[in-house]
Amino acid sequence: MPEPLIFVKSQSGQRGIRFPDSDVPDSGPVLPERLLRRQLPPLPEVSERSVVRHITILSRENFCVDTNFYPLGSCTMKYNPRCNERLACLSEFTDLHPYQADEDCQGTLEMLWHLQELLKEITGLPGVSLQPAAGAHGELTALLVFAAWFRDRGQQRTTILVPDSAHGTNPASCHIAGFATAEVKSNKAGLVDMDDLRSHLDESVAGMMLTCPNTLGLFETDVAEIARCLHDVGARLYIDGANMNAVLGITRPGDWGADAIHINVHKTFSTPHGGGGPGAGPICVAEDLEPFLPLPIVERAETGMYRLRTSGEKSIGRVRGFLGQVGVLIRAYCYIRRLGGQGLRGVAENAVLNARYLRERCRQDLDLPYDGESMHEFVLSAKGLKDACGVRALDIAKRLIDHGIHPPTVYFPLTVEEALMIEPTETERRRTLDHFADVLHEIVAEAREKPDVLHEAPHTTAVCRPDEVGAARELDLHFDWPEHEPKSHD
Repeated sequence: MPEPLIFVKSQSGQRGIRFPDSDVPDSGPVLPERLLRRQLPPLPEVSERSVVRHITILSRENFCVDTNFYPLGSCTMKYNPRCNERLACLSEFTDLHPYQADEDCQGTLEMLWHLQELLKEITGLPGVSLQPAAGAHGELTALLVFAAWFRDRGQQRTTILVPDSAHGTNPASCHIAGFATAEVKSNKAGLVDMDDLRSHLDESVAGMMLTCPNTLGLFETDVAEIARCLHDVGARLYIDGANMNAVLGITRPGDWGADAIHINVHKTFSTPHGGGGPGAGPICVAEDLEPFLPLPIVERAETGMYRLRTSGEKSIGRVRGFLGQVGVLIRAYCYIRRLGGQGLRGVAENAVLNARYLRERCRQDLDLPYDGESMHEFVLSAKGLKDACGVRALDIAKRLIDHGIHPPTVYFPLTVEEALMIEPTETERRRTLDHFADVLHEIVAEAREKPDVLHEAPHTTAVCRPDEVGAARELDLHFDWPEHEPKSHD
């Protein structure tokens, strides 16, 4: 039975915590009378035991990478080493206040400065901002830097080019930054069609957002030529760094001719991902874009002291409170330092090896629309199965849940019909990959013999198939509160 809402468990008079009486002298109301509540908020009244049981039951219904295989293509749901968690929780970090003076935070500032230097080396780009709070926030910040750079030069550029296989955040970030978008088609190999790209190039183009490797898991082999074509018309090349874990220590975006990149630390450097919690999306930029980066930036003075530089007349200003998500950045720093250069290269090698191994096993059961040399992920298609027996990618994804495997990304990228986007990540062993391939083979055989089993999957969850579209379009926040009424302040 599904776990009921905590409000349903409410019972008048129950409480899990009792606060002590205030020891602050009563000097009259702090807030104006008109802002004071007349009644207590309708919060659930539950004991500590009830809260603990409720949260524990919900945690068991949650799917996580700590318990099962999570091959979510494009999102890199991989294991987060616990040593990074412990280090980030040291009191020397957690007890700092954002408003403390720089001289009181030298250890943290030194760590962040070294992280900036490491990111410069990893990306081949000399300017770094740690402020952005996520990947999409990082790409938006980079586009705002582009816009400021063009304004400083007195140029009116209006358009950003975006491949048809791009992440959905790319065009959204363009519009927020004030740019229009133009779509660049893919060729038969799943890469940027160079002829179509050239047809878009003129002096209205501010730049291009290019995911490399792209969302099909393929490396854009013409990336240096793409950069040259853009630079010839005065435009800039932005790399969506979502798939950076495929090339770590092997090649660098700055060496391709890229002008900017954001880094998803949860994908590349193993920080926590998802759940609505804090994230980080640092950006690295070319030298001439560095003056436009958001502030503050950590600097090291000639005296050896570290400080936050908070002024710069060309800077786009803050994009995040204080310095950004320092706790997440600490985890990324620990991960990089623990692995070192050879270790980071090993991340990429293992990510590519795992993906190519699993691709060769899975292509026996589903179509492989693009047969190039995949990198860290690959895309299969269930179109053939849909045509043969009416089983779609969504049905396969739902059935995987019954086998204790999180579904891969489905129906993305949009260039592949009935797409399943699979990323095994570098942290999984061969036994897990073989298990996934065996389960997929079993599901495809089942689809041909008993398709209704897949149409009704999953069979093991509290909720089978919610009407997601209906829920989004007809949002219902009504709730029948418990029979007892909240007490008034009186």
